[in-house]
Order: sequence, then C-alpha cells, then structure tokens
Amino acid sequence: MSPGVTPEEASASRRIRPVREGDPASQKSGPAREGDPAAAPEGAVPEASPKRPPARGASAEGLPARLRELLGRPLFSYHLLLGVSALLVALGLMMVLSASSVEALQETGDPFYWFLKQSISAAIGIPIMWACSRLPVRFFRLAGYPLMALSIIGLVMVLFVGTSQLGAQRWIDLGPIYLQPSEPAKLGLLLWGADLLSRRARNGVIEWRHLFIPLMPGTAIMAVMVMLGSDLGTTIVLLAIFLALLWVVGAPLRLFGGILGVAVLATVVMIVTEGYRSDRIEGWLNPWANADGTGYQAVQGQIAMGSGGWFGIGLGSSRAKWNWLPHAESDFIFAILGEELGLMGTLVVVALFGLLGYAGLRVATRVRDPFVRLASAAATAWIVGQAIVNIGAVIGVLPITGIPLPLVSYGGSALLPTLAALGMLLSFAKQEPGARDALLARGPGPAARALSWLGLGGPGTTRRPGRGRR
Repeated sequence: MSPGVTPEEASASRRIRPVREGDPASQKSGPAREGDPAAAPEGAVPEASPKRPPARGASAEGLPARLRELLGRPLFSYHLLLGVSALLVALGLMMVLSASSVEALQETGDPFYWFLKQSISAAIGIPIMWACSRLPVRFFRLAGYPLMALSIIGLVMVLFVGTSQLGAQRWIDLGPIYLQPSEPAKLGLLLWGADLLSRRARNGVIEWRHLFIPLMPGTAIMAVMVMLGSDLGTTIVLLAIFLALLWVVGAPLRLFGGILGVAVLATVVMIVTEGYRSDRIEGWLNPWANADGTGYQAVQGQIAMGSGGWFGIGLGSSRAKWNWLPHAESDFIFAILGEELGLMGTLVVVALFGLLGYAGLRVATRVRDPFVRLASAAATAWIVGQAIVNIGAVIGVLPITGIPLPLVSYGGSALLPTLAALGMLLSFAKQEPGARDALLARGPGPAARALSWLGLGGPGTTRRPGRGRR
C-alpha cells in the first residue's frame, strides 16, 4: 500500500471499473484507473504498472517494414532481374547437360556436344545482355524498326528455303547453326509496337485507336507468316505480346474479345488443316488412351514428373532421357527437371519466373516513359507467357506447342533474343526513381572502369567527385 493512502481509499480504488481508452467517462473528474499517476493522492508514490506482454502480431510487424524498405530501394528491380536471370541461365546449362548427354553420346559420340553448343550461346548472349543493359532508351526505340524488317525478311525466307522438322518449318540452315527467325521477331515486334504507340501518346495517355494502323496489320502479317511455317507456339507468344500492348494502353474489353475470337478461329483452322496438330490435341485431351501413339510424349513427360517425387531422384539420374522422352533437352526439359530435382525443384523454377514477372511489371509501373512502360510489359508477357505455355504443356493442362522454356531449354536462337530482352529490362530498371543517383553514388564497376580507361566509357562510368586524375 502506498504511503499517505488510507485502507478505505485503496479499497474503493480497486472497486472502480476500468474505463476504456477514449470513453467519455475518462474525461470526467473522479477516481481514475488503478495505477494511473494522476489518480494518486498528493504525496503518494504511484505503483509501477505491470508490463504487458507484446501482442501476437507484434513480432511480425517488423517484417512488412523490412520488406517495404527492401522494395523501396531504387535498384531493387535491377538486382532482382539480374539475380533471377543468372540463376535461370545457370540452371538451364546444368539441365541441358543432364538432359542431352545420352542423345548427344549416341548421335555424336560426345556426351557434352549439345551442352558445349549451349554454353557457346550463353557465352555470346551474356555479353549481349550486359551491353543492352548499358544502352540508353533511345537505342531501343530506334532498333525496333530494322529488327522488325529483318525479322519479316527472315520469316519470308523460311517459307521458301526453310528446313522442316516434325511438320514445322521454322529454321534456316546456315551450316554449323540453325537460325529460327521467329525468335528475334518477338523482340522486334515489341520494340516496334512500343515505339509506335509511345510516339502517339498525348500528355502520357495513349489512345487505343492508334492500334489499328499500322500496329495491328503489322502484327497480323508477322503472325500469318509464322503460322504458315506451322509454328503455333510462337504465334501464341506473338499474340501475348500484342495483348500486353493492348492492356497497357487501356484498350476496351470488347477489342480483347474480338482479337481472341479471331485467334481461336485461326487456331481451329490450323488444327483442322494439319493432321499432326489434331493428333496433338487428341493426345492432350486423352493421352493415356493412345500412350504408344499420339499421347506418347505427354505420357512419358508425366511419368518423368511423377517419378521425381518431392526432391527428385538426383541430378543426372533421369531415366526418361534414355530414349524414352522425345525432345528432353528442349520442349520437355521441365519434365527432366521434375524427375531429377523433384516437386521442390519445379516450384523453385516457377517461383523464379514469378519473380521475373514481378520485376518486369514493377519496372513498367514505376517508370513514367510510355515507351519503357509498353516495352517492359510486352517483354514480361513474352518471357513469362512462354514459360506458362511450356510448363502447362509438360504437366498436361495445355496442348503441346513445341516452344522452349525460356533460358532453360536448349537452343541458341531462343536464348540470345531472350537475354537481349532481359538486358533491355535491366536498362529500363535504371530509369526508376532514384536508380540513376544510386548508381552514381555506387560508382563504376570493374568492367566500366576498364572501358573508361580505353576511352569507351558512357554515362554510367562517370567518376565520383575527387576521384579524377591529378
């Protein structure tokens, strides 16, 4: 009991009902809550209030704050894109080595043959990605037109001198390499379309009516030429790029419906006119009914995925690659990954593509330049959309279209444009608020310093104050 307080007063104070915070009664004069210093009589020493235990969510309240701090960093998108791209390329090389070793040994006598070719493509593509990350936005605006023209020329050449495989005419034989013009055509379409729409922007607003001429006819011409080469998968990706441009400019839903209706009709015509496509649809709808025929690849892919369990049977230990699963190193490399690394490995790959999509859309929403917004959204739709189509075909929820898994599947024609697009996104990420100041504060890296010594440095190689030559 505190000194100066009679037993009657202490007893009365214990019988008082506590008043909730904000209750009008708390503003009235009279006995206050026990332990309130203002309630103690003159000369009394207030008792220490018992320390309340932290609320259940108190320990988790710091996590969103730390996450917000991380997401608020100017170079977060840049580092996320760079890290995810590096992980996917490294994982792709590892899986190409595993998935292609048996077939390469049988066909060439060297189990590393396809892996070495993919490594050469990566060795060329990574510097291209780095160079694109250093280029200004203006370069990409200008590059779309010649790249679009070269892509159309290449697609026309495919129709006349192209090489056919499994009913699809997609490649041009250049001796030691096969060129697939439809792959750089994706990059050409998104750059050309993004520049067309951004040039017609008024006060940052792009009218969707500008899509009709010349973007829609140009996209249709490219899609028709790809379809004539029996490449349904690439046609779907081109459509995804075009729809992403539509979405960014705020086109009405009825336009989406009309375009999708035409696309579905064209797909039905392609399936009816090409026998192998109808076989693929039949094998997709009921693969186990003809597991030795039209459903063979789908069934073997599902068997490989199911054999992996939670954590896989071990890297390099796949049984499906021993002539059981066709195109194990390209179209169905995700099945080999699931067999060797298990469900956990496949979830990691899906998560990486999810992070890649988040980073690309983050750039598209944080940069005010209309061209950057359009190109970033279209590139993200291309890479992530293609991954969805490939993975969906392997697990059986989508028909088999024959398109590779970006950055992971074998194929230099697909890897190089994809790395160039990622380099472009890295360049755009530097346009986010505060990113350029953060780069200047960090200073140039070793490669940039080497270029500056050769007199080839750009804006990113600016020396810090006080660091110049004396």
